[in-house]
Amino acid sequence: MPDLDALDAITEAVESGAGLPEVVRAAAKALDASLAVTDAWGATLAVAARSPADEQALLAKGQGVSSAPLRVADTVVGTLHMRARTEPSESMRRLLLTIIASEVERVRAPERVSETASAEFLQAVLSRELTGREELLARARDLSLEIEGGASMIVARAHPQAPTDEGWRGRVRAVAERGARAVVSRSIAALSERDGSVGAEVLVLVPGGEEATAARAAEAILGEMEAGLAGFTFAIGRSRVTGDPSELPRAASEALLAANVAQGNADGAALAFEQTGAYRLLLSSMSENPSELQRFYDETVEPLVAYDEQYETDLLRTLETFLAADGNVAGTAQRLFTHRHTIYYRLERVRELSGLDVSSSDGREKLSLGLKAMRVLGISSAAGPATEAGAAGGRVPRRSGRRP
Repeated sequence: MPDLDALDAITEAVESGAGLPEVVRAAAKALDASLAVTDAWGATLAVAARSPADEQALLAKGQGVSSAPLRVADTVVGTLHMRARTEPSESMRRLLLTIIASEVERVRAPERVSETASAEFLQAVLSRELTGREELLARARDLSLEIEGGASMIVARAHPQAPTDEGWRGRVRAVAERGARAVVSRSIAALSERDGSVGAEVLVLVPGGEEATAARAAEAILGEMEAGLAGFTFAIGRSRVTGDPSELPRAASEALLAANVAQGNADGAALAFEQTGAYRLLLSSMSENPSELQRFYDETVEPLVAYDEQYETDLLRTLETFLAADGNVAGTAQRLFTHRHTIYYRLERVRELSGLDVSSSDGREKLSLGLKAMRVLGISSAAGPATEAGAAGGRVPRRSGRRP
């Protein structure tokens, strides 16, 4: 009985405690098949293929490859990819899925406990539930984190530009953590749980007191995301290094602010807090008096955002480009590949909607500050992806559909 012989070989590998790779190799040999196992976020856990080309086809779900979810109770813990010369019976397939799913669960259980503990710690830092030095150090020691000598926070965001597979947010977290750990092995990462997030937002803590190390970690995260997450856009924000663990909540706010600014910055996807310029002056306002910052945004550029969303116009981008061109209409038209008359018309609409005249220095100054408030609050224009909440961690509601 071929199925029973195959089952005996697989069971022997499980009972010997040889581990998931050996179980998968035994199953592949017994079934005369090529097999690959990936976790719930798409990371490869084990492969038993006849050749490198066969392995590539398995992981790319090529021709002749069947994929089935690995479940433990109602939880999907991974996926089994198979290319078999002779398909096993349905009963054998189900038994194989159950055995491998149980092995994946056993292997990943300690890691998931660690991930949960890391997530709880980072969420507590972000929400300012942990602010005392001794308590922070004690919680960090439980995670084998050495932060007495300094640490920095990084916020990494990814937005899919097309529908993607289930579990993609977890994959974003894994990719960001892998990038950070390539530079500092004890870095930890967790998905943000803040309300209103459209894409995936990952909080990363990088131990160490060197700015250069923190900068390399941010670059490595961006590099890993670009290499491993095709079809996504990214925004990376990095805080200053803090030498006092009690300042980690402040560092988290800095990283969020930098990510918000990077989200709306066409010049690049990664930004350090020191590179945010005048935005830095608004961080305390966001943390201490966000309602005042919200009011300033409402009184300046919010009508433009609402109008663009309702009528699919481009007033906000025109205004931003106009200010970046030092108020030069010809330069704005050139950058936007638009006729000057169109720019004049749009700027007149800006004046009508906001009550601020871009031809006056006072009007330009207020509109410029309104745009900065918008970035700090984490609000994006209708043309861009929805941006998560601002530096204090609260979602800022958008008032679409309002027309003055």
